[in-house]
Amino acid sequence: MARILLTGGAGYIGSHTHVALRAAGYDVTILDDFSNSDPGVAERLERLTGGPVDLVTGSVLDRALLDRMFAETAFDGVVHFAARKAVGESVAKPLDYFETNIGGLLTLTQAMKAAGVWRIVFSSTATVYGEPEVFPLTEDMPLSHTSPYAFTKLTCEQILGQAAAADPWAVGILRYFNPVGAHPSGLIGEDPRGIPDNLMPYIAKVALGELERLQVHGNDYDTPDGTCWRDYIHVMDLAQAHVLSLNALMEGRGHVLNIGTGRPVSVLEMHAAYQDVVGRELPHVIGPRRPGDVPRLYADPARARDELGFEAEYGLRDMCQSSWDWVQAQSAGWRFNS
Repeated sequence: MARILLTGGAGYIGSHTHVALRAAGYDVTILDDFSNSDPGVAERLERLTGGPVDLVTGSVLDRALLDRMFAETAFDGVVHFAARKAVGESVAKPLDYFETNIGGLLTLTQAMKAAGVWRIVFSSTATVYGEPEVFPLTEDMPLSHTSPYAFTKLTCEQILGQAAAADPWAVGILRYFNPVGAHPSGLIGEDPRGIPDNLMPYIAKVALGELERLQVHGNDYDTPDGTCWRDYIHVMDLAQAHVLSLNALMEGRGHVLNIGTGRPVSVLEMHAAYQDVVGRELPHVIGPRRPGDVPRLYADPARARDELGFEAEYGLRDMCQSSWDWVQAQSAGWRFNS
């Protein structure tokens, strides 16, 4: 079996990808510094996978640690999640984002090159498309950035592209749209600290009574109901995309791909779907537009289908139901950040 290093593997998307990789037959080692996750995830992953979790506590900025890990274990590839990811925070702390996201990739890839490990799946984002005006988004559209976070992801994509021109890298770049939901077991999911920046975790906290109401940021956009359209993808579908990406890299097939459904959902549609799952009304109020929001952001996923055979399997109700199952389990006492 191939062995994979999963950086940031205790986090939200990383933990679900760990489960998917193990189910696909990969051996996995997690590297995580738990700056935005909790060591308790290891016990849950053991329950889900039926075996021990190989977990190393540390940072991708620690070159000496990485060198030891690559010397001790013959890794066949890396799936790289470890990064800071909050757009708003990146505006307030750009240098921290440059250090962790760009510096972390450089340290990791230098250690990989020294060890002769040339396969990497990189966690990117749809924010590298900037403020597009044409939809759906295809991978060959112009790239730009509107935040330090997006700048770091775009820069990392460019670094990997130029590195692959000089050395025998097999690179898979996956541009995520809006990951939501949780594992069907309710054992792992997304539990952001404080007031969530993203829509579904915010609605979930309203459903739990932790927040009074959903604040809808504008209803005068050029969309059918006036609220913003986004492309939401179930986290288990996203995890499976990483398995398929890694499979392709094992065959030497690099790629840059959008990972979404291609089916946009508005804020009010998401709110209504979550209400249906919960079975009661969830208060909301319409407020002014939020600076930086674009009316539409959704993918053309055709290339991922053609190159990886990837197609999203979970629908909007599945996303909401799995989220609700997860947050109810957390409120019953299984709480940790992921």
